[in-house]
Amino acid sequence: MTEYGRGAGSEPWHPEDPLFGDQGWGAQQAASGQALHAGQDEQYQQQAQQPYYPQQTQDPYGQQQYAEAQPQQQYQQGYAEQFQQGYPQQQYPDQYAAQPQQPQQYSGGWDTVTGEQAAMPYAGQQPDPYHNGYAGEGHDPYGTPEAYPPPQPPGQRQAPVVPEVPEQGHEWDAEPQEERHPFFTGVDDSERENDDPGESRRAAGGGGGRDRRSKTKKKGKSGRACLVLAVIFAIGAGGIGYVGYDFYEKKFGAAPDYVGEGSAETVTIEVPSGAGGSEIGQLLKQAGVVKSIDAFVQAQNDDPKGKTIQAGAYTLKKGMSAANAIKLMLNPSSRNSLIIPEGKRNAWVYGEIDKRLGLAEGTTKGIALKNADSMGLPDWAKGHKNVKDPLEGFLFPASYPVAKGMKPEDVLKKMVNRAASEYGKQDLAAEAKKLKLDGPWQLVTVASLVQAEGKTPDDFRKMAEVVYNRLKPDNYQTNQKLQFDSAYNYLTNQSNIKIGLSEINSNPDPYNTYKWRGLTPGPIGNPGTEAMAAALDPTKDGWLYFVATDGVHKTEFAKTLAEFNKLKEEFNAQSGQ
Repeated sequence: MTEYGRGAGSEPWHPEDPLFGDQGWGAQQAASGQALHAGQDEQYQQQAQQPYYPQQTQDPYGQQQYAEAQPQQQYQQGYAEQFQQGYPQQQYPDQYAAQPQQPQQYSGGWDTVTGEQAAMPYAGQQPDPYHNGYAGEGHDPYGTPEAYPPPQPPGQRQAPVVPEVPEQGHEWDAEPQEERHPFFTGVDDSERENDDPGESRRAAGGGGGRDRRSKTKKKGKSGRACLVLAVIFAIGAGGIGYVGYDFYEKKFGAAPDYVGEGSAETVTIEVPSGAGGSEIGQLLKQAGVVKSIDAFVQAQNDDPKGKTIQAGAYTLKKGMSAANAIKLMLNPSSRNSLIIPEGKRNAWVYGEIDKRLGLAEGTTKGIALKNADSMGLPDWAKGHKNVKDPLEGFLFPASYPVAKGMKPEDVLKKMVNRAASEYGKQDLAAEAKKLKLDGPWQLVTVASLVQAEGKTPDDFRKMAEVVYNRLKPDNYQTNQKLQFDSAYNYLTNQSNIKIGLSEINSNPDPYNTYKWRGLTPGPIGNPGTEAMAAALDPTKDGWLYFVATDGVHKTEFAKTLAEFNKLKEEFNAQSGQ
């Protein structure tokens, strides 16, 4: 059989099929069909609850043989003919009606609730006695491209949807979906609840896309959201730009600096020995001379002579540009430094400090003698007898900042500390012992004598040997007397090369080496590094005498008294004596 609604087998119509007994598309059912449907309804429901007994081994309807004999093409042809003829009323054969109804395991036909066509069994499907179903269940020929589309009842037929052609100047509704997140669309949950239900139904039924008015509203809210994001991004970019610019200015931009040559107010700054550009710049910034350290360092690098600034005190103006500060510091007129030459006595140093600080004469000397022990002298330089000035030999020859506003004791401390530092570079106690001296104090004293009597560095080592040879106990030629004019000049605070014998022999001062044996009570000046080195390493040639033949720059040395007398005659001849 190939009637519509029955498939390729001989299965009966389901009583709930809306086409059961249908006489055509007029939805008019035959009386016999209605009676059959009404009479079988209750019986069908009762039989559906009965268990299925699989003891039947034969198909009374010959369904399997018929299904195998009919090709698929015949089924499709019969389906097409029925579709064109309008489906005449179906009558079940008596044989089928007489048989007891078995529970049906399919819901073929039209669903009375939804009005849609239910799944129907096809050829090759056999009831499964164990699973109460049909072989091949799930294979639907309508789901394949070769099958005809399933017909719809007349009451549910719909006209095909024709896409709307937009008028000129309008957009298509079928455009890409917009972001539906509330942040972009501007639609919150309350607005979603108030959406038009008709619009939802139209969207679900595919009836023409979204409503234009809703789309316009969403576009407006989406635009506002984009505007907010743009403002946020602009603020963020501006903040990042400001931070970057500030970092660039601090790292690579021009350093803060004053303009001009500064104000009338002056200030004195002290540049220590060995100070670099950053250290000098910090001193100037703290004194108010320059505005920043970086500005000074940059100006120092730009000036070819900027790194030749020497240690010392400088009088500068406040509020100067870094470049002008560099120029002024390179000018000797701004430098307030006291340079102590090698061999200078403390008396000369005190007088220079008084002048530079604007103090009364003798002020610095009085402070030095009174506070000598608190100036930083090493322990081995304290407590010696008959010493005229405890600080003699400890105002080390160098350059020191000395300018108005500074205190004399502060200036003296710098000098003493420098001497202690230089002397501490070697073990003077051990060196003095090697040279048979009584400690470092005597070693500094020898260096001061060498510095005073020697004329050139080449003379220093010979002069040191003369001192050590005359101090020897077996020196019977001078009887351990040094007989240095420089020592006598020290006690008289003069520099007279011509000293009479009567004056020398009558002065009992301990510093008179013509009268007293051995070294002076203390240093007679401030020796430099070369004189100290010569005192530590004298020659060993046997020098015992010396004569300044020109009185100033040239010194002749002798080993015996006869050689000395000859040199003395040459000196007297040159001087006109």
